[in-house]
Amino acid sequence: MSLLDTLIPKARSARRTLVLAEGHDPRVMQAAIKIAQAGIAAKVIVLATPEEAKVSAIGLSFDNLPVTVLDYPRSPDFERLAQAFAELRKHKGVTIDQARKLMKDRLYFGDMMVREGLADGLVAGSIASTPDMVRTAFHCVGTAPGITTGSSFFVMELASPTLAGDGILLYADSGVNPNPTAEQLVDIAVSTIHSYHALVGRQARVAFLSFSTRGSAKHPLVDKMVTATALTRKRVEELKLDAVVDGELQVDAAIVPAVAASKCPDSPLKGAANILIFPDLQAGNICYKITERLANAKAYGPIMQGLAKPINDLSRGCSADDIVGVAAITVCQSVR
Repeated sequence: MSLLDTLIPKARSARRTLVLAEGHDPRVMQAAIKIAQAGIAAKVIVLATPEEAKVSAIGLSFDNLPVTVLDYPRSPDFERLAQAFAELRKHKGVTIDQARKLMKDRLYFGDMMVREGLADGLVAGSIASTPDMVRTAFHCVGTAPGITTGSSFFVMELASPTLAGDGILLYADSGVNPNPTAEQLVDIAVSTIHSYHALVGRQARVAFLSFSTRGSAKHPLVDKMVTATALTRKRVEELKLDAVVDGELQVDAAIVPAVAASKCPDSPLKGAANILIFPDLQAGNICYKITERLANAKAYGPIMQGLAKPINDLSRGCSADDIVGVAAITVCQSVR
C-alpha cells in the first residue's frame, strides 16, 4: 500500500478546507480537481483572479466539485486579513497601508486565511521560491508552541523497504536551515517526530547522522551531532514522545541492522531508523535527491514543520499529482 493510500482516508475523515495559493499555475488547477474528486479536502480554495483563471483553468470544469476559485484581491475578507496582519506585525512597524499591499501577494493572503481560521492549511511553491514560502509562513502563522526553529522534511517512499522493513523514511532538515546549531537540531528532530506520528502513526526511531559512529572520529562537526542527540533525548523524555533517539551514527549504522550490530551493538535503534536527521542542509538535500534518483524513491516535499499551522512548499518542478500528495500530507498535519 502506498503512502497516499494510507493518507487519503485520514484526510477524508478530517473534513478540512485547503488553500492552493497559486491558481495562476495550470498544474494547481488540475490538482484542485483531483484533490476534490479524491475527497482529500472537504473544500478547496484556489487563489486566482478571473483573468488568471481564464488562462490556467482552460478546458477544466469545477462543476459539482467543492472547489472555489477566489478572486482574492477583491475578496470580502481582504480588509479583515489586512487588519489582522497589521496588528500581528505592528511591533515591526507594519502599517495598515503596508498590510493592504502585502495582502495583494497571494502567499500572504493565503497564509493569513489559515491563521484566521478561514482554512486549515495551505499548499504553494510550484511557482514561488522556498525562501518566499518560509518568510511568509513565519510572518503570518509563526512557530508552534515550544518550537523556535521552523524546518522541513522530505517523505521518502522507497521502492524497496530498508533491511529493517521500513518503506517510509523522513529526512530532515532538507529544505530550510543551512547550518543548524545543536539546539536547532533538537527542534528539527522533535518536529519531525510529530510529523512522523501524524503521517505514519508508529513509533519514531530517530538517527542523528554524521561521518562518525559513536566517537569513531573526533571533530567539531561530530560534536554538534553528539550534543543534539543528548538534548533531544532529554526533550523526548520531557514531552513523553513515543520515540527512540540515537547518534552520532553513520547512515549504514542507522539503517542496516547488520552494520549496527557490528559498529554500535548497544544502539537502541539497532539499525532500524525511520527518521534521519542531517547535520546541515547540504547533506540533507544531497541525500534526498540521491535516494530519489538512484533508489527510484518517491519524494514528497519539502514539507514544512514546526509551524503553528500547516503551510507547505512544493518543488517548482512538481506535477499535479505531486501537489495532490502534498495536499494529503498537509490535511493530515492539520489533524494534530
